[in-house]
Amino acid sequence: DNGGSVKDKTSESANSTAVQISKAPPTLFQWALASSPLLPPLALLLRQCISEFAAFLSSHGGKGSFEPLGIISRQLLSYVFIAAVAGFATSTLVPNISPYLARAGIAGRDIGKGEAGRRAEKIPEALGIVPGAIFLISSILCLFGYILTGNTDKLLDTNSALLSICFMLFLGFTDDVLDWPWRYKLLLPSVATLPLLCCYKGSTSIVVPIQLRKYLMTGGSLTSFGELVTKIVTVDTNADGAILNLGIFYLVYMGLLAVFCTNAINIYAGINGLEVGQSYIVACAILVHNLLELFSSDATAAAPHLFSAMIMFSFVGVTLGLLRHNWYPARVFVGDTYCYFAGMAFAVVGIHGHFSKTLLLFFMPQVANFLWSVPQLFKMVPCPRHRLPRFDEDIKMMRASTFSCKEDEFLW
Repeated sequence: DNGGSVKDKTSESANSTAVQISKAPPTLFQWALASSPLLPPLALLLRQCISEFAAFLSSHGGKGSFEPLGIISRQLLSYVFIAAVAGFATSTLVPNISPYLARAGIAGRDIGKGEAGRRAEKIPEALGIVPGAIFLISSILCLFGYILTGNTDKLLDTNSALLSICFMLFLGFTDDVLDWPWRYKLLLPSVATLPLLCCYKGSTSIVVPIQLRKYLMTGGSLTSFGELVTKIVTVDTNADGAILNLGIFYLVYMGLLAVFCTNAINIYAGINGLEVGQSYIVACAILVHNLLELFSSDATAAAPHLFSAMIMFSFVGVTLGLLRHNWYPARVFVGDTYCYFAGMAFAVVGIHGHFSKTLLLFFMPQVANFLWSVPQLFKMVPCPRHRLPRFDEDIKMMRASTFSCKEDEFLW
C-alpha cells in the first residue's frame, strides 16, 4: 500500500450491527510458524538461566542463600510471565470486544478475499485498542520490578514511554473513527515524542566510519572540511575525528525516527496479518539484540537493554494474542490504532534503550518500502489511496495492483 490509509488497509468502511467471528483454532503448522521468531530470544534466556543455576550448584552445592539466578534473569522471567498473561488476555478479549466496535459502525468487508470476502459479514476494525490497553496495564505492573529492586532511576523513562505510547494509541483510535488527514498524522507523532526526548539521558554522539575520518582530521589537525563541520557539530579531536557529537541534531533525528516508525508500520500493510506479523518479527529481533547485550555487559550498560526487554516482552505477548485473530483469514482488523501503537513502542525502546541507530537495521524492509514509495508519497507520480493487491479468483492468490498513468502526470 503506497499511499497509506486512514482505515484498515484490507477493508472497506461500512456500518454493521452483526459480526460473526469464526472460532476455528489455528493449525499446528500455524502455531509453529508463529512461534518460530520467538524461539531465539527464549533460547537465549533459557541458556543464561541454566548457566547461572549450574554455577550456583557448583559453588554452593545447593546450600546457603537460595538465589540460583541473577537479578537480571529473575526480572526477565517475571517479564515473560507477565507477557504470557497479557497474551492470553488479549486473545480472550479480542472476540469479546469486537461486537461493540461493530455495533458502533467500525467494521468493513475484507476485499482481500475476493468476492467471498465482499459477500461475507462485515469484520470489526480498530481492534488494536485491545492489545494496546492490555500492554499499558502489563507495563504498569512491570514498574513494580524497579521499585522492588530499588532501581527507581528508570521510572522516569518508563513513565515518559507509557505517556508517548498512550498518546499514539489514542491518536490511532481517533484516526480509525474520525479519518484524520495526513498532515495531522505526520505532526502529532512528533508531539508524542517530546516526553521521550525531554527524558533522554543517553549519548548524542555517533562514530564516524573509518573511511570518512580522513576528511575531518589529518595528522592530528582538523581539515578545512573538519573546521566547517565544527561550526555545526562538535568533532572529538582527542579521538582523531572518530566521534561526532551531534547535540540537538541527534534529538531531531530521534524525533524523526519516531515519526518514521509509526508510519512505516502503517504504510507497509494491505494483507491479513501483515501489520501484526511484521511488528512481531521486529520485536523478536529487538529482544535478541537486548538479551545479547544484557548477558555480555556490566550492570550499568545493561540497564537500557533491560528496560527495552521489559517493553518488548509485553509487546510480543499482546501481539501474539492479536495475531491469532488477524492471521489469514482475518476475523478482525487491527486498524491504525495498532500501527501507531506498535511504531511508537519501537521508537520508545530505540530511544530509551540507546540503540536508535541499530533500530533502523531491523526496519530494513520498511525502509526499502518507503524508498520505493517516495515518488508516490511526494506526488511525483499519481498516488491512488488505499490501493491493494487484487485477489485472483481463478488461482486463489493475490496479484500486485496496477494503475495507468498519463504521460503528463509524471513530474520528471
